[in-house]
Amino acid sequence: MALKSTVFKADLGVADMDRGYYGDHSLTLARHPSETDERLMVRLLAFALNADERLEFGRGISTDDEADLWRLDLTGAIEQWIDVGLPDERDIRKASNRANEVVLYTYGGRAAEIWWEQNQNKLARLDNLTVVNLAATETQALATLAARTMRLQVTIQDGHLYVAGEGDPVEVTPVFWKRPRG
Repeated sequence: MALKSTVFKADLGVADMDRGYYGDHSLTLARHPSETDERLMVRLLAFALNADERLEFGRGISTDDEADLWRLDLTGAIEQWIDVGLPDERDIRKASNRANEVVLYTYGGRAAEIWWEQNQNKLARLDNLTVVNLAATETQALATLAARTMRLQVTIQDGHLYVAGEGDPVEVTPVFWKRPRG
């Protein structure tokens, strides 16, 4: 018997002073049985960092040809493709060919560093790719905020994120491993 996804509801307030974006979002996230709270919260953080009225969650971890999040233009073309984790380099290349912009949020401490060492040279050729690493201590702290129903406020200022919810607030400082050329 297949296990079903668990549904999470998040009321997310975003105050992104770096981009001048301020908005409230009522989000529904499906957590695949193999997905951890940490990965779920990294997806939510990726939403906050790229918040837009047209940004949507993909169908999830079990769907290979979809992003974790994406923003489509009015014609259905992919403007922005966002993934989290440590995907195969070929999948990132495919996404780079399909979307105007690709953003990858890595996490996992030493595993992410090893993944980057192995893939950095291959990914350097992708002009529309951004790779952002999130420290393991920060993503693990984010995981403690996960709940089936969440009210979170994310403030982004000077490249730092402050996430407040039920429990201790979490500060996250993304580190850019690769920025797009241009």
